[in-house]
Parts: sequence; structure tokens; C-alpha cells
Amino acid sequence: METTTLSGTLVRLRAATQDDVPRLAEIRSMPEVYTRWRGDGDLVDAVADEMAVDDVEVLVVEYEERVVGAIQWGEEDDPEYRHANIDVYLDPAVHGRGVGADAVRTLARHLIDDHGHHRLVIDPAADNEAAIRCYAKVGFRPVGIMRRYERGADGVWHDGLLMDLLADELS
Repeated sequence: METTTLSGTLVRLRAATQDDVPRLAEIRSMPEVYTRWRGDGDLVDAVADEMAVDDVEVLVVEYEERVVGAIQWGEEDDPEYRHANIDVYLDPAVHGRGVGADAVRTLARHLIDDHGHHRLVIDPAADNEAAIRCYAKVGFRPVGIMRRYERGADGVWHDGLLMDLLADELS
């Protein structure tokens, strides 16, 4: 994927580098984040492995000139089903400040305007009310519950909520 730098109202998104791995692993180890983004084994290795996936672009989220999280995207490029997906995690210290919505909106605008996607998807845990509210602010709408979608840190399967956004719904 490409190397990208994008500017939002509050955030700057830039390609993640190996220098970012320790900070991103630190954020991933925070209990509020680890619950949703635990990874398998060592978190430093998990972050580095995610950055090495060819068909996913991982960007760091910078807020007030410091790395506060990561946002990543991938795409289904089959012309019959073409769309992009987004995932994001942030340091809990910046929750509630509009950083997440700005990061998602900034990346969504890039995927629509620069990559020509007409539809985007995101899939928070069904019980992650804060994330669902954040994505709804950007224009994502609930599509449906994906039952027993992901295994949590507790070893139990949890439901996910599929949300999507059509290009003309981006707020």
C-alpha cells in the first residue's frame, strides 16, 4: 500500500514506521484498549506484524504532536464487491475529545475521494457504545449484529456490530 499523510481538523495521520511500534504497543497494553485489541503474544510483535501485512495500511494518529493511536484500512478490490474497511484504537487519555471521529472522518474522506470507494465498513464490538457513537458521528449506520464474531480477552466469543457508510453519507 502507499505511504500517506493526511490532515484532519484535530489529527494528523501518517504511515506507521518501526519507530512507532513501542508507542503503539504501549497504547495497546492499556486495559481499555487491550480489551478490544489484545493481539496474540507479545504486543510489540503483534503491532510489528500488523504493519507488515501487504494489503493493510497502518497509519499513526497524531494529536497535539504526539502519537495517540493507530488507524488502519484495507480493501476488497473485487469489482463486484469493492469497498474499504477501517479499524482504529486510541490512547484512553484522548477519548471523548473528538480525536477518534476526526481520525475516522479524515481516513474515510481519503478512501472516498482518493481511492474512489463508494462504501466503507467498520465493525466495533456490539457492546462498545463509545465507539459506535463515534462512528455514527461520522455517518456510519448499523447494518446488523455479527453473532459471536470475535473472541475477547476473556476467551469468550462476543458479538460485533457491522456498520457501513456510503460516500454521500459522510458527515
